Amino acid sequence: MTSNWVRELFEGRAAPPPAARMLGFELRAHDAGAMTIEVGFTAREEFTNLAGHVQGGILCAMLDSTLGSVVVATLGEDEWAPTTDLHTQFHAPALVGQVIGRGRVTRRGRAIAFAAGELVDTDERVLATALATSAIRSGGRPVAEPATSVS
Repeated sequence: MTSNWVRELFEGRAAPPPAARMLGFELRAHDAGAMTIEVGFTAREEFTNLAGHVQGGILCAMLDSTLGSVVVATLGEDEWAPTTDLHTQFHAPALVGQVIGRGRVTRRGRAIAFAAGELVDTDERVLATALATSAIRSGGRPVAEPATSVS
């Protein structure tokens, strides 16, 4: 992913990563100058717990995808930024349906970026908030090796 990734998403020349696609990620808005982003997610029935609410780990993944995307939009061509810390607070139960993620970079240095954001439902009820820290790396990004079967 490069700093052009968000623009490429808008133009239909790039797709979200597989985990974001699973969450129903849809880029809605991005302001490069303000370092903000708005994305949509689709909370599916498969994401619910026994109470019928979207499981908290899924909400964390949505927040990580939101905040990671807004940080990625600030990166140079050879940079990548893994999340090193994600602090999440849950405010209200999330139900199956549309979830909106909003994120902003609160500080961007040479080696570290901080982001904050929230998930809301279609009635603007805050579901969860998060603070994230990302380490900014340059050079080759590690590539996952395919899993091998054990005999």
